[in-house]
Amino acid sequence: MRGTRLMMIVCSLVAVASWSTVGWTAPEADPLKPRVPDAERGEARKLESPVKATPEVLAKGKELYEGKGTCANCHGLTGAGDGPGGMLLTPGPRNLMNCKFHKKRKDGELFWVVKNGSPGTGMPALVKGGMITEEEAWAIIAYERAFCKDNE
Repeated sequence: MRGTRLMMIVCSLVAVASWSTVGWTAPEADPLKPRVPDAERGEARKLESPVKATPEVLAKGKELYEGKGTCANCHGLTGAGDGPGGMLLTPGPRNLMNCKFHKKRKDGELFWVVKNGSPGTGMPALVKGGMITEEEAWAIIAYERAFCKDNE
């Protein structure tokens, strides 16, 4: 696990160093595109978060997002999809500040992606890969939901 985290940091540093020469395309062009395969999306959409977005859960989610979960490396500290590791990815990382995305995707879909990774992107399988637990994934998802500031 320590080697994986070190590799993520190295990749982030390489991304920053090469940013000016890489044809970075910015955050993902189609943020509403589902990332869960069609055959599994129905079941994923039924899954509901077992955690409530309390201040404690959001604080834990932030800590995990910025640290152990390595989410900020690609999605950025603000969730805008502009993290240094994401600069090498095509498509670019999701902009988690996009409220249309949050309204379209169910918690279970976000969990599926954090657990299994996102086919066709650089998003790794954080739960299956042993980086975080399922409980930690749910805390991260609660925190990511807080990036949307739209109160509609």
